[in-house]
Amino acid sequence: MFDWLTFVFEHWFLSGLVLVALYTVFRSIWRIGPTEVGLVTKRFSSKKLTNDNPIAFAGEAGYQADLLMAGLRWKLWPLYTVDKYPWVQVPAGEIAVVIAQVGAPLPIGAKSAVFRKEFANFSDLRAFVAGRGQKGVQRPVLPPGTLVPIHPVGFLVVTKSEVYGLPVSSDLRAKAGRNTKLTPTVLGLHPEQLELVRIEPQPRGKDGATLDMVGIVTTYEGDPLPSGDIASRLGGFVDVGQLEKTGESDAEIIETLLGSKNQLHNNYQDYQAFLDSGGHIGLQHDPLLYGAYALNPFLVSVEMVPMLVVQQGQVAVIKAYVGLVTQDTSGAEFKFGSLVRPGHRGIWQEPLRTGKYPLNPRCYQAEIVPTAILTLNWAEAVSEAHNLDAQLQQIVAKSNEGFVFKIDLQVQIHVPDTKAPRVISMVGTMQNLVNEVLQAAVGNHFRDKLQSMPAICFIETRQMVQEEAFRHIREQIEQYQVETRGVYIQDVILPAELVKVLTEREIANQEIETFKKQRSAQDERIAMENAKGTADMQADLARSKVGVAIKTNNADARMAEATGESEYIRKTGAAKGAEVEAVGLARAKGYQAQVAALGQNATAVVNVVGALAEKNVRFVPEVLVTGGNGHGALDGLAATAMKWITSASADAPPRSEKK
Repeated sequence: MFDWLTFVFEHWFLSGLVLVALYTVFRSIWRIGPTEVGLVTKRFSSKKLTNDNPIAFAGEAGYQADLLMAGLRWKLWPLYTVDKYPWVQVPAGEIAVVIAQVGAPLPIGAKSAVFRKEFANFSDLRAFVAGRGQKGVQRPVLPPGTLVPIHPVGFLVVTKSEVYGLPVSSDLRAKAGRNTKLTPTVLGLHPEQLELVRIEPQPRGKDGATLDMVGIVTTYEGDPLPSGDIASRLGGFVDVGQLEKTGESDAEIIETLLGSKNQLHNNYQDYQAFLDSGGHIGLQHDPLLYGAYALNPFLVSVEMVPMLVVQQGQVAVIKAYVGLVTQDTSGAEFKFGSLVRPGHRGIWQEPLRTGKYPLNPRCYQAEIVPTAILTLNWAEAVSEAHNLDAQLQQIVAKSNEGFVFKIDLQVQIHVPDTKAPRVISMVGTMQNLVNEVLQAAVGNHFRDKLQSMPAICFIETRQMVQEEAFRHIREQIEQYQVETRGVYIQDVILPAELVKVLTEREIANQEIETFKKQRSAQDERIAMENAKGTADMQADLARSKVGVAIKTNNADARMAEATGESEYIRKTGAAKGAEVEAVGLARAKGYQAQVAALGQNATAVVNVVGALAEKNVRFVPEVLVTGGNGHGALDGLAATAMKWITSASADAPPRSEKK
């Protein structure tokens, strides 16, 4: 008899085996996507993991070191199970931090694992372990655009939006929770720390202007700083000392200090190279310039600060907190601190001039000193070019009568660029120079001056007071090697009662001036009338002047004629006199001879007769005159002569008619 039960059982058993085999084959074939990896877990093995290593490298039970890559893969189920994980992908503009969960433990005090070139991008777990890779934060970061298959148990990869991998430590699993994904915050990172660090200009205000920036770097791992240092500079300042020995100038040393050594470690992006070059933990001397940097946020932080910009008409006096030991170069006569060469701690004797400087403000403090003419206002308004006079106010002073004045004052000073370091060494800052030195010198001078003089005197001698103030302020601030270029009293705000008195006085003065002007106008009117009358009589005056000229000319002619006549007569008379004298002398000699020959009486008769004969006078007298004295004839002759003389006189013209 046929055993149906045995037949059925045998067939069902074979069928079950076939189904189980088919199911096993089906479950053992794994399809891995093009951007996925398969994490293989071995469920059973006689070997066990050692050294707290969660990954099996020699067939031990647990997570296997080798991943299944894209395609159809075979892993016998149920001995192995396969979990799919995505490739690590780093978006543009972001970075990824790698945390190793396998490898050797970190040394005591270390915060990150040593990196070797054979680790590449951490896609080869066996090479990492064989190369003595260490657990913990890895020093390199994965740059933007990375797409790589990384073992999800061997490494955790942290990006801004996702954490790739499977945490194996109990504390991380506890932080993540059973059904919660691990986040960057859980690992102690803010999402923005997983972006590229960008150094770029920052907007300064609504005017659209930008502010130049630099990045100040602080590192969190490395050897401690040398004693006395506050910042790390690769190689220290040995190069500065060598430049000094070779006699290099201050300008060349400054260029060396401003030059960066960041090329030795690719701007802190190769942190292993930074440590290998002697980098120390803490503040770094060399800042980052414009650019985007992939920096490990566990090891490096960057603070954005404005770049030092020195405008035209300014210098920057540098106070160095790092460098070689202080060596004073100011000389024994300078008693206000020390000046040093660049590269030493202290105030640099050489300021920085116009330009932009990537100077670390944590290592060097720059005091901007205006070297152009600086105008300071003791008034309500302040200068638009600077803010140094923001705390200056109107000068309040009192005259000796008790009147209170308010004075708006303007003072112009100048700091020579070569003396700027000495000025800062003496006063500390330009604000101190204004608030502590000038405020006292200016305010006290005007208060003392007004207290010693009447208010009216101050107003009347304002120019003199201004000149005296200029001399006083110049003497005061010359002690700080600052020049005074001008002191100007802009305005004087007088008290109301004094203004009233001065106003009334001025009104009276103006009235006096008005009266003077009116009187002057009347005087001008009189002068105008005189001029008008003179103009009206110009014709008569002209005729009169012509007549006077004619009369004058006639008189001059007559005078000249008379002068000529008188001269003629004088000379003619002189000539006739000489003739008469000569004739007379000749006749006198003849008379003397006649007298000697004829006698005196006979000589007289003869000469009379001769004279009558010359005049054609008749010798027979018309009247005979005789006398009894014996001289009858002589008497008659004399009578005839007298008659002739008388008639001649009667016929002669009068003397006044002679020309």
